[in-house]
Amino acid sequence: MRPFWIEQALFNDGDLAPALQGAQRADVCIVGGGFTGLWTAIQAKQRNPALDIAIVESDLCGSGASGRNGGCLLTWSTKFFTLRRLFGEAEAIRLVRASEDAVQHIADFCRAQGIDAELRQDGTLYTATSQAQIGALDPVMKGLEDCGIRSYRTLPPEEVARRSGSARNLAGVYSPIAATVHPGKLVRGLRRVALGMGIRIYERSPMIDFTQGHPVTVRTPAGSIEAPKLVLAMNAWMASALPQFERTIAIVSSDMVITEKCPELLRATGLVDGVSVLDSRTFVYYYRTTVDGRLMLGKGGNTFTWGGRIAPVFDQRSPYEAELTRALHGFFPSLRDVPVTASWNGPSDRSVTGFPFFGKLNGAPHIYYGFGYSGNGVGPTYMGGQILSSLLLDEDNAWTRSPLIQGPLGQFPPEPIRYIGSIVVRDAIRRKEAAEDRDSRPWMVDRLLSKFADAAGKSDKG
Repeated sequence: MRPFWIEQALFNDGDLAPALQGAQRADVCIVGGGFTGLWTAIQAKQRNPALDIAIVESDLCGSGASGRNGGCLLTWSTKFFTLRRLFGEAEAIRLVRASEDAVQHIADFCRAQGIDAELRQDGTLYTATSQAQIGALDPVMKGLEDCGIRSYRTLPPEEVARRSGSARNLAGVYSPIAATVHPGKLVRGLRRVALGMGIRIYERSPMIDFTQGHPVTVRTPAGSIEAPKLVLAMNAWMASALPQFERTIAIVSSDMVITEKCPELLRATGLVDGVSVLDSRTFVYYYRTTVDGRLMLGKGGNTFTWGGRIAPVFDQRSPYEAELTRALHGFFPSLRDVPVTASWNGPSDRSVTGFPFFGKLNGAPHIYYGFGYSGNGVGPTYMGGQILSSLLLDEDNAWTRSPLIQGPLGQFPPEPIRYIGSIVVRDAIRRKEAAEDRDSRPWMVDRLLSKFADAAGKSDKG
């Protein structure tokens, strides 16, 4: 089943790239035709137009996480404390600012290249939907301000309710440095631009294996590519492709529903622009409108898989459709009679730190990788492209000196501990937040277990 966004994008983009046939050669082979692979190829080609780049994609560009997310183009600012703990204050400040710059870079690129990604730079609201959530972001806002980053401002409760369209949002902070996009149209737009630059793309060409010598050879069912340099940009699929990464990420779903068109009802709620709204749960609810007058609502942290595998459920309607529909009606009672057009889900590659990591495979100077976006990839994949293209071109810059290229920082426990632990912590979080929704005190054991999720950041937004 194609994700909703990709089905919409393909309606006006029926041309499919050919599958890889026979023995081919390139200067660079990139495995993975999503945001990371495409941004890497485009940025490398911009800086070295002579580079011959080939992208190998197992299905269609955007069929993975790049075409299944909520389309919230967010920054790393709310994770400033974790960045500072991991990398020090100077690098944390640089990365937050780079993530904010990425929003504008993507917007500028779409305008310059004529990509109609329905990109709206209307900012984001982080809200509280229970008394326990109120003030959750105050410490990080102060920490950012102390470092000269003034991206957020607290809004009066009545303005939060008005801007978010829902009285369920009791308090909140707003940042103008965020956007929403149609992720399917963005990824297919990047694909069009890449092809126009002379980057070869082979769709429906799953990698069977690759050699690690120099040059590498990537094999697919009907062909192969030999290249001096290789980039592995498969995100959640990395763990199943390379067992050495199995414990570096946990595969967890992000599930979404989207309504039929109802622009008049949405305007009546106060949702009149493209603002994204996220509450302050560990596994957040997030929602936004679309240009054609629909409401999309999603939630992360639902289906966990065993051993880093990609489960069949990721290609089906969301098993949490009923729960998400109830949540949508809780935020917007006036939409109770509006049908849900579609539901879907997809795999998120959640790292131990909640941030992506990059590096050279087994220390090889010609094989690079990057993944682990942990549910916030629409904007940070642009940064991933900056990192991987800099590595490909052997540049000496802030990206190639960044601690982000040190590889994974920590591992999850082995199975069955990881899987059982994930379910236990997930269910504890659900009980804790259900109690908070009732303004009740959660059980102590649920409060303690919920802390295990803190390091991985907060849920799937983009």
